[in-house]
Amino acid sequence: MATSILTSIKKLLGPTEEDTSFDVDIIMHINSAFFRLNQLGVGPSEGFFITDKSKTWEEFLASRKDLEAVKTYVYQKVRLVFDPPQSGFLVEAIKDSIKEFEWTINVQAEGGPDYD
Repeated sequence: MATSILTSIKKLLGPTEEDTSFDVDIIMHINSAFFRLNQLGVGPSEGFFITDKSKTWEEFLASRKDLEAVKTYVYQKVRLVFDPPQSGFLVEAIKDSIKEFEWTINVQAEGGPDYD
């Protein structure tokens, strides 16, 4: 079963699938994370973006089972701009985690099989 990118990120953020009041904002932030992932060498070479809940993780990752961490990465990137924690300590912890994910995802993408 294909997993909707928008639906899965919304679930982690809190809004239900039926609540579409924040979809435009969340979609914008998801697409920003995909832009960064493209710079890291992850995803289709021509880029990737979503406009609604129809796009799936399977479409983005293709056959790359070794890049499941991008889901957590996208969630953390979106959370930091959409619903940042009140605590400065937690914000810094998320930023550190994002940096680590960027490094490890990039290393894995460079060493793994090609997308195309």
